[in-house]
Amino acid sequence: MGNRGMEDLIPLVNRLQDAFSSIGQSCNLDLPQIAVVGGQSAGKSSVLENFVGRDFLPRGSGIVTRRPLVLQLINSNTEWAEFLHCKGKKFTDFDEVRQEIEAETDRVTGANKGISPVPINLRVFSPNVLNLTLIDLPGITKVPVGDQPADIEQQIREMIMQFICRESCLILAVTPANTDLANSDALKLAKDVDPQGLRTIGVITKLDLMDEGTDARDVLENKLLPLRRGYIGVVNRSQKDIDGKKDIKAALAAERKFFLTHPSYRHMADSMGTPHLQKVLNQQLTNHIRDTLPAFRSKLQTQLLALDREAEEYRHYRPDDPSRKTKALLQMVQQFSVDFEKRIEGSGDQVDTVELSGGAKINRIFHERFP
Repeated sequence: MGNRGMEDLIPLVNRLQDAFSSIGQSCNLDLPQIAVVGGQSAGKSSVLENFVGRDFLPRGSGIVTRRPLVLQLINSNTEWAEFLHCKGKKFTDFDEVRQEIEAETDRVTGANKGISPVPINLRVFSPNVLNLTLIDLPGITKVPVGDQPADIEQQIREMIMQFICRESCLILAVTPANTDLANSDALKLAKDVDPQGLRTIGVITKLDLMDEGTDARDVLENKLLPLRRGYIGVVNRSQKDIDGKKDIKAALAAERKFFLTHPSYRHMADSMGTPHLQKVLNQQLTNHIRDTLPAFRSKLQTQLLALDREAEEYRHYRPDDPSRKTKALLQMVQQFSVDFEKRIEGSGDQVDTVELSGGAKINRIFHERFP
C-alpha cells in the first residue's frame, strides 16, 4: 500500500465509526482504535488538549468524562469542530465545544455524575493536529460522589474493559510519574487484557512533579514493566497554568525545554514530548489498521453475505408462512435471552446509573434480606 493509501486509512475508519454510531450499534465489528485509559487525575484531558492546542474538555472535581468521547483529529488548514449528534453545525469557539460535551453528557446520564457507554463523537479540524482517532474513556475513580451509585468504580472498569478487551484496540495507558508505577490503574487494566504488553502504549505524565532526586528514566527506557510499544513522557500544564489560562503553545515550548535541559532526560529528548507522542500514535494507528484490515474485511464480507441472504428471503416473504413465523419467534426469544443476560450482568446499553438494578440489585437483596 502506497503512502497515499496509508494516509487514507484513518479517515476510512472514521467514516465507519460515524456510520456505526449513527445506526446505534457496531454490527459486531471491532474497529481498529486507540482507547485512552487512566486514573481520574492522571492528566488524560491535558494530553488530548495539548494535541489540539485548545482547551475544550470538561474539567472539575470528580468524574468529568462520563461517556466515551470518540475524538477524531483531522489535519486541516482551518480550525473548527463538529459533533455527530448535531452534524452541519460548525463550532469555532472551543468553549462552546466544552459546553456541548457537558450538555450532551447530561442529556443521557442526567446531572448526577452517572456514566453511560453511549459515545459522543467529536471531530476537530486543525492545522495543529495529525490524523488521529482516540476514544477518551472515563477516569478510574475510587470514591462515589454526589448521587453516584456505590459501585461506580466497578461500572467504570466494566465500561473500560468493553473497549480494551478487543484485540483490535490499542491501549494508551496514562500514568502520572509522581505515583508508584506498580499501582497504576491504567497499566493494571491493560495487563489484564494484554499480559504480554503487545498493544499497550505507555504515557508518563507529571514528570516535572516528581520528588527532588528521583526520575522516571528506567520507565521511559522501557526497563521497568516493559511494553513492546514503549513509553513516552510528557509534561502537561499545571492546574495553576490552566486556571491562569496559560497558552498551550507556551506550555509545549516549556515541555520541550524541560526535556532538553533535564539531566536524566536530555539524551532522549527527541523521543519525548507531546508532538512526538502525537506522531507516534498516528503511525501506530495507521500500521494497526493496515495489519487488522484483512481480518476486518473478511468479517465484513461475511456479514454482508448473511444480510444478502436474509434480504433474499424477504423477496419471497409470505406473512402466513409457518416456517417464517417459527424463525421470527426463535429470533425474538434468542434476542430476549441475550438482553436479559446483559441486564443481569449490568453490561447492556440501558444500564441504570442512578440506582442498583439487574444482578447488582438481586445481589443486594440476598445479602441484606437473607443474611
